[in-house]
Amino acid sequence: MLEIVVLGAGPAGAAVALGLKRLGYAVRLVSEWRRFTAVEGVSQRVLDGLRQAGLHHALACAAAPSPRRVLWNDDGQSINQESLLDRSRFDTAIREDLREAGIEVLEARVLKVESTDDGHLIHLEPGEPLRADFLIEARGRSAPLAGGRLRGPETLSLLNQWQEAPGQPASAVESLPDGWAWMARLADGRCYWQITLDARDLPSKDQLPEYCARRRSESALVRELFGPEALQPASLHARSSTAILFHEASGPNWLRVGDAAMAVDPLSGNGIFQSLSSALQAPAVINTLLQHPERADLARRFHQSRVEHLFLRFARTGRDFYALEQRWPDHPFWRDRRTWPDAERLHAPADFAQVRVERAPVIHGDLIEEAEVVVTADQPLGIWHLQGIELAPIVSAFKRGELTQALATLQEQPRRMVQGWLLAQGYRP
Repeated sequence: MLEIVVLGAGPAGAAVALGLKRLGYAVRLVSEWRRFTAVEGVSQRVLDGLRQAGLHHALACAAAPSPRRVLWNDDGQSINQESLLDRSRFDTAIREDLREAGIEVLEARVLKVESTDDGHLIHLEPGEPLRADFLIEARGRSAPLAGGRLRGPETLSLLNQWQEAPGQPASAVESLPDGWAWMARLADGRCYWQITLDARDLPSKDQLPEYCARRRSESALVRELFGPEALQPASLHARSSTAILFHEASGPNWLRVGDAAMAVDPLSGNGIFQSLSSALQAPAVINTLLQHPERADLARRFHQSRVEHLFLRFARTGRDFYALEQRWPDHPFWRDRRTWPDAERLHAPADFAQVRVERAPVIHGDLIEEAEVVVTADQPLGIWHLQGIELAPIVSAFKRGELTQALATLQEQPRRMVQGWLLAQGYRP
């Protein structure tokens, strides 16, 4: 029997393990517990991703949506909501989801991985070495930085935590002359404040708690959200927030998912959503590599192209958020991030002249196959189906001058949906 091992029990590793288990594979997962406490604000699409992955206990950890205040570019009128997620409870719930699915979780630290074409030998502490025929790297940013990669501006986040009296949960984000800060308080009074800065020119490690306390004392938003405890030094954890894209996210017998494949600046979007975005496609990729090795190049191309596409979408989203802050355009922090990774638009304008049919890898059931897809300016990887309707035959019919006949084969509601899609791409009858 094939030995499949996943390294990392975060959302990405768990989603891949659950997906492979549903395909009938025996999977073991190796993970150590998070070394610091944290909280995250998540959107509805994150909750939808957790549900799709089958992480129901983890999903139940999300608190009801609470207000989030946004103070950006001296505009403090924007108010929206996010669900606060206690990562310690969340990590425990993920393990419960895995146990219920019958997936073995080994609590151990990975010391070293020796890999060959014949498999992998994983050295653990504690425990005997573990052998794997196929390896999934899902240890997030802590995964070894092997191979070529694209790096964004070097960025560091300093996370502080302290305790106050219980109260209403809330969160906020504000821009600063040399970075930005996100803050939240949970209903039980636990408080979090994280400042994200350029990794250069920071105080020494022993000075950071006092430095962060001083930065909080300068913020009217901190005084509005927290009590006087916020102005005192607090426990601190530093972590990298540099955007990283690996140029090789897979091999014949291994795959990178989540932050181990791509990690973006936290301003670009929620890390859990990014992790799930690449992990949910991984079981079909791995299943193809194992069951149809003749399609290995196709499966790996599918995985790499989608990892890169997601990375650029998230990175450009962050770039555009940075560009909204106009008060400190010459400060290195803002100057470097408002133009990275490129000058390409996040969403390309519709141009029906660019709509074309190409053959590309797609997920078909539990495998990666090649099919005719429709490539548009905003969807360079191609669209195979529109709610179950193959688009390539419709576009090919248009190229032959037979669009009316092709649309006539559809029922009224699907026909209207396809007509609406054509119009959205710039088609004008």
